[in-house]
Amino acid sequence: MNAPEGVQYSKGYEIGHDNVQEKLVQEALDKAKNAEKIVVFAGLPDSYESEGYDRTHMKLPENQNDLINKLVKTGKKIVVVLHNGSPVEMPWVEDVDAILETYLGGEAVGKATIDVLYGDVNPSGHLAESFPIRLQDNPSYLSFGGEKGQVNYQEGVFVGYRYYDSKEMDLLFPFGHGLSYTTFSFEDLQISRNKFSVDAETTIDVMFTIKNTGKCFGKEVVQLYVAPLDGETIRPVHELKAFEKIALFPGESKEIHFSLVSRDFAYYEESIADWYVESGNYEIQIGNSSRNILLRERVEVQNSKKLPVTITLDSPVSDVMKTTKGREVFESMVKGMIYSDEDAKQAAETMSIQMIEEMMADMPVRAMAMFSGGAFKQEDAIALISQINES
Repeated sequence: MNAPEGVQYSKGYEIGHDNVQEKLVQEALDKAKNAEKIVVFAGLPDSYESEGYDRTHMKLPENQNDLINKLVKTGKKIVVVLHNGSPVEMPWVEDVDAILETYLGGEAVGKATIDVLYGDVNPSGHLAESFPIRLQDNPSYLSFGGEKGQVNYQEGVFVGYRYYDSKEMDLLFPFGHGLSYTTFSFEDLQISRNKFSVDAETTIDVMFTIKNTGKCFGKEVVQLYVAPLDGETIRPVHELKAFEKIALFPGESKEIHFSLVSRDFAYYEESIADWYVESGNYEIQIGNSSRNILLRERVEVQNSKKLPVTITLDSPVSDVMKTTKGREVFESMVKGMIYSDEDAKQAAETMSIQMIEEMMADMPVRAMAMFSGGAFKQEDAIALISQINES
């Protein structure tokens, strides 16, 4: 393919190795002096990324980073076009004017890139993964590779944006991120009900309007996330449940419809080997990335099905407190505590039931007898366990 009119090419670096070749860099700098804009094509060679082996870092070859950094010093506008199969670190991200992520675009990637750079095509892709700032930020950084031939999947459900968003970590680019030559507005979020019963097997219809507020045709990827606002189960701060790519002309708007069912509020509960919906408040979130939530609406979810509870002497006190009978006995025990030491009595007066509960939450039930100073005996613990399990 011939270069478009007015475009000059300079190699800049060698693909076969990382070494900086000053001659190639100087040639690029000399041509940059007379350029209106500079486009740098960078990415991962086969020696860095290929099938059949794992990457040990997220860096671009040093000669590419060196070239970009030196071109930045020319003061010209710089566009970096990336060709890579997965995220890379970008130490120059704040110094360049634009970044076009093409991933591994196939044999037509050259023509497609020209169309985007010259504005003949409006880019509309959104990232299907988060771009961390550095390798060490990755949730699997401390456990990947394992030891002694075994790898433990320690990050659990906190993979990708579920981890980064829950920790509120800084990112290069969040999951779902994507820019455009036009702009879009999101407005008028409506949901069909603010209370949702899992038992009724109903749905929640979600509706909102998106409008192209810019001056050219474009596409936007609208995304719906569900966020649990309370509950006892450790879960990601929110999870993607639906998305759609919408094409709009300037000034055009469209009403978007999504439907949510009970499964969209569920998590996998190991104790029943099935999906389970925890009662509580949830937030329905609409945005164009996991970090750019533009519309929100709360819904109360109710589920009459309770998880089975089996209490033993080794169960934590917090599990006992989840039951009506357990809380009743615990509060009675605290109020009836008898201390022989006067200082202990005075200290106890300043402690609330809540404080004592938090102190004892992770203790085994058998420790209640010791902690109560005789107000709650071992046989009382056994009787309480029996009552809870029977109920």
